Amino acid sequence: MGVWGLGVEGNANLRRLEALGVDPVLVDDRPSGPGPATPVPGGPSTDGRTVLGTAEGGLEALAGCEVVVKTPGISRYRPEVGDLESAGVAVVGGLGLWMEEADRERVACVTGTKGKSTTAAVAGHLLDRLGYRCLVGGNIGRPPWDPASGEDYDYWVVETSSFQATDLAVSPAVVAVTSLSPDHLDWHGDVATYYRDKLSVCTQPGARLTVAGGDDPVVVEHGGQLGPQVRWIRRGDRSVDGGWVDRLGLLGRHNHGNALVARACLLELGVPEAADDAALDAAAADFHGLPSRLQRLGAVEGVAFVDDSLSTNVLPTLAALDAFAGRRVALLVGGHDRGVDYAPLADGLVGRSAPTLVLTLPASGPRIHAAVDAALAGGPAGGVEVVDCDDLTTATRKGFEWAGPGGVVLLSPAAPSFGQFRDYADRAAAFADAMRACGPVSPEG
Repeated sequence: MGVWGLGVEGNANLRRLEALGVDPVLVDDRPSGPGPATPVPGGPSTDGRTVLGTAEGGLEALAGCEVVVKTPGISRYRPEVGDLESAGVAVVGGLGLWMEEADRERVACVTGTKGKSTTAAVAGHLLDRLGYRCLVGGNIGRPPWDPASGEDYDYWVVETSSFQATDLAVSPAVVAVTSLSPDHLDWHGDVATYYRDKLSVCTQPGARLTVAGGDDPVVVEHGGQLGPQVRWIRRGDRSVDGGWVDRLGLLGRHNHGNALVARACLLELGVPEAADDAALDAAAADFHGLPSRLQRLGAVEGVAFVDDSLSTNVLPTLAALDAFAGRRVALLVGGHDRGVDYAPLADGLVGRSAPTLVLTLPASGPRIHAAVDAALAGGPAGGVEVVDCDDLTTATRKGFEWAGPGGVVLLSPAAPSFGQFRDYADRAAAFADAMRACGPVSPEG
């Protein structure tokens, strides 16, 4: 067997195979270079094992394997994947292998362009507080097949990316789809393929029901791809809504909807307490929002700073702006350019009623600026101003000076962090440092 890619999931794949007594071939695109695929910082091996570079003999070594377990970051549409499969090598994923053996009646997969992490985290928190043993894993937390994750659970809530969905040959009984908008086009090739791949988790053998976010028009439009049975969840739905959601302390209407989807998943998994508003009200206490997802960092001289560094596409950035309707917002936006269409973001910015300062960052910043200019040219001027910035620190300072007391400096980049930062957490840390450089930080009122 071979393991291709040695990031978080790749190392989980390695540990799983070792626990089964398998000594696999190890291959990585960057066996000793920088980036998320690095197996061991500064070294070409994992625990003394040799790691071959994909282009330095690694692909030939994988071609000699019967099965290759690849990391999700390696696109199924890469020519090398096709070459291996043409040579008779089965190219699989860790999540797919685990799902084949799991008790899928106790598994819920949560997917969506935005909202899947929060929905999975809320579902896991509620299950934990209701007295159940739950692993929240997949694209968040630990991979459920990692031996370090353990196996003694009542339920598994698995955040499932579009990358991971392509590795599944079976579906769990319950799947949740929170939202859809174009993303990861460099991996999938085009929007239609991205939607098809993401929603494939709803339709594999074993699929029973999909809990779908009915407030998202694109999800509704793709209702025919959501599997054999769909339960639509909309804000205000009396079967799942209730004051318990307020106890979670989440910002934004979209997160209210995500919490309702989480409850519906528990109901479909057969958790009896999920039907009890009082039980959920108690269970919702002490929930802490996930880092870099509309996370309040504090305030400086009355200016609030909010970290939404995990916003890597247009839809979550629009949702973040909606959370501060009526407030002055200095939006820090831009990053690695994946070719996403920024016209919808520009339309949302121009449509805001409150003043907005858009501070663009490399490398997608110029395209965002151009999109806003085009939107302004097509209608009323609105209260939007765009300033290009060379770096995050400069943009944060400019946003602080402009926002004033009661305003918000919002890092919601609508782009990945690749290029300028190691990852979203590194970008978030730089934003927090830039906030502290503006003055003493106090809790936001």
